[in-house]
Amino acid sequence: SEGASKMKNVYERVMVQEEEDIRDYYLNEKQKVTKAKYPPVNQKYEYLDHTADVQLHPWGDTLKEAFEQWAMAMFGYMTDTETVDPLQAIEVETQGDDLQSLLFHFLDEWLYKFSAIEFFIPREVKELSLDQANFKLRSIGWREEFSLSKHLQGAEVKAIIYSNMQIHTEEKPDIFEIIEI
Repeated sequence: SEGASKMKNVYERVMVQEEEDIRDYYLNEKQKVTKAKYPPVNQKYEYLDHTADVQLHPWGDTLKEAFEQWAMAMFGYMTDTETVDPLQAIEVETQGDDLQSLLFHFLDEWLYKFSAIEFFIPREVKELSLDQANFKLRSIGWREEFSLSKHLQGAEVKAIIYSNMQIHTEEKPDIFEIIEI
């Protein structure tokens, strides 16, 4: 009887896993259709391991592109941005005292947009202007509202972390930044 009970529990776990696998398959099939609707977004970033959080490493041919890729790396950690329909546009203007504070405020403002505006998820973020002399930046994102029925749920980004931020501007600019998840 104890052996039969254990077998029943194993069988139930296998059945639940199979149901989840089938649901994931159909969700992925649905998203493939959505992904095909728009051209793919250029992805120039990677995720690096960190003890408690995650380190993002975006890069670009220009500093503007590296900033764009940083925003997209953050949103890409939350969901597959290829499934997002660019239904509305929102502009973000930020200013800093130096390049690092400009990057911090830029990312923090985009994270605020996600939290405050109907769970804003952009398909793409583009820099409209970057004034490196006065540390001002204008950007735009094309977005839709995040929906669990359409978008895969990744990790929640809780905060941008200022420590260990690195911005390299020589040759091909790249950034290393940690986000709290």
